[in-house]
Amino acid sequence: MIQDLKGEETWRLLRILAEFTEGYDKLSDIGFAVSVFGSARIQPDCPYYKQTVALSRRLAEEGFTLITGGGPGIMEAGNKGAHEAGALSVGLNIQLPMEQHPNPYQNRSLEFRYFFARKAMFVKYSVGYVCMPGGYGTLDEFFEALTLMQTLKIYPLPLILFGSEFWQGLIDWLKSGPLKHGLISPEDLDIITVTDDIDEVVEAICAHRQWKEQQITLAQNSLNKGP
Repeated sequence: MIQDLKGEETWRLLRILAEFTEGYDKLSDIGFAVSVFGSARIQPDCPYYKQTVALSRRLAEEGFTLITGGGPGIMEAGNKGAHEAGALSVGLNIQLPMEQHPNPYQNRSLEFRYFFARKAMFVKYSVGYVCMPGGYGTLDEFFEALTLMQTLKIYPLPLILFGSEFWQGLIDWLKSGPLKHGLISPEDLDIITVTDDIDEVVEAICAHRQWKEQQITLAQNSLNKGP
């Protein structure tokens, strides 16, 4: 019996390794990418859906790859905008008991069993996060990136909450709860941008790409100079 359990754990580890390997293999050439998060329950007639299509199209026209969770709702809108602009449109799908089915606007699609492997792909290949209105999954992705930046585990990137009417309550709570009790620092809130302006999102992410390109050039020059 113990041997059987050990066998199950071994296969689980191999499945996890396979998801990381496939993700790194299929996404290594996508260039500068922006991840768009939001609810699977938002319908095409919702203003947030339409704004996500418009935002994703704009980002695609600026040369960014768009990454979403691959499902319906806001994820579909994100892939749709990129698809309409003729850009690379990536879907990181996840096996779920409900609400998750692949949208038709992905031209590169992966499927994950494990959330943590999927989240690692979002973080590794994104130069910007845009969180449209969403539920637990969107909050999970938002706070994951926020924590990694606050603890200096990843380089800073634009972390944007789109839709002030929806998100302002969260910001107010962070100020009146964690910040008021000294559990976070004032500068931790500077990581977050709340906006309703598509132009502001595009400008922030383009500026970050320019900074990233400068850092890459500096690193390459340093390597070329040698010791």
